[in-house]
Amino acid sequence: MKRYVKQMIEMSSRILFGILAVVLFCQDVHSQLQVGFYKDTCGSVESIVKQEVRKAFIKDKGVAAGLMRMHFHDCFIRGCDASILLDSTPSSIAEKDSFANNPSLRGYEVIDNAKARLEAVCKGIVSCADIIAFAARDSIEMAGGFGYDVPAGRRDGKTSLASEIIGNMPPPTFNVHQLTQMFARKGFTQEEMVTLSGGHTLGRSHCNAFSDRLYNFSGTSMQDPSLDPRYAAMLKQKCPQGSTNPTVVVPMTSSPSIADAGYYVDILANRGLFTSDHTLLTSPATANQVAEYARNPTQWRTKFAAAMVKMGHLQVLTGTAGEIRANCRVINC
Repeated sequence: MKRYVKQMIEMSSRILFGILAVVLFCQDVHSQLQVGFYKDTCGSVESIVKQEVRKAFIKDKGVAAGLMRMHFHDCFIRGCDASILLDSTPSSIAEKDSFANNPSLRGYEVIDNAKARLEAVCKGIVSCADIIAFAARDSIEMAGGFGYDVPAGRRDGKTSLASEIIGNMPPPTFNVHQLTQMFARKGFTQEEMVTLSGGHTLGRSHCNAFSDRLYNFSGTSMQDPSLDPRYAAMLKQKCPQGSTNPTVVVPMTSSPSIADAGYYVDILANRGLFTSDHTLLTSPATANQVAEYARNPTQWRTKFAAAMVKMGHLQVLTGTAGEIRANCRVINC
C-alpha cells in the first residue's frame, strides 16, 4: 500500500511538473511577443503594411479573405513562421503548392509589396511572419471586423513542406468531434474553434471543396439532405457534376466581403457551405454558440479578435531562432 501511495505521489508530481512547464512555456512565448515590438527599430512598419493592404483591398475586396486565411494556414503548420510564403524547390513541394492552398490561397503579392518597402527603410528588421499577422488584422478591420493590437517579434522559419498539411489543417469534410480534437491539439477550446470558424464569413470556395455534398454525400450518390434545397440548387448551377473548372468559385456566405455574423445566420438556415460548417449544428454546445453569434454579431467580432491574437502566438520563433528573410519567398543564403 505504501509503495502504491508513493507511486501515485511521484506520478502526480510528474503531471504537475508537466502542466507547470506548459504554462511557463506559454507565458514565455507571450512575453517575447510584444505590442510595439518595432517602435524603436522600424516605427513605420504597421502603417506601411496597412497601406499595402488598403491598396489591394480597394482593387479587390476578396483579398481580405485571402490574407486572413493566409495567417490561419501559416500558423497551423509549424506555427506562425511565414512557412506559407516559401516557394517550392526542385527537391521539395512547399505548403503554398499543396492541395489545401493552391489555387485557393491568395494575397502573396500584398506581402511581397509590403516587404519590399520595409526592406528599403528598415533593412533586415521586420519578419515576414509579422507582416502576415499585421496584414491579417488590417484585412479583418477593413472588411468590417474589430481591429486589435498585434504582438510582434516573430521570426521566419526555414522549412515549408506540403506533406505537413495533412493532420494539421482541418479539411472541409471534418465533423464537429474531429474539429474539436484538431483545434485542441493547437491549444484552442471548442468555443474558440467555433469562433475561428467564423472566418468563413469572408471569401469564396472552389467547387471541389463541397461537391460531394451535392452529388455523392457519404458515398450515396445523393445530395446531403441537411442542405437547404434552394441553396443546393444554386450550388449545382454553379458547380455541375464532374466539373473541374478551376476558375469557378462560389461565395462562402451571403455577404462574402463583410466580416459579419452572416456565416452563423447561414448555418442556422442550413446554408453552411462545407460539411465542417454545417456540423456545428450537430452538437448542442456548438449549436448554441452558433445561435448566440447569429443573434449577437458584436460578441462574435470581439471574441474573433481575441482568438486571432491567441492564434498568432502558435509555436512562434523568437530571439535568435529562425531568421529575418530578405525575400519572403526564399530562405536567406
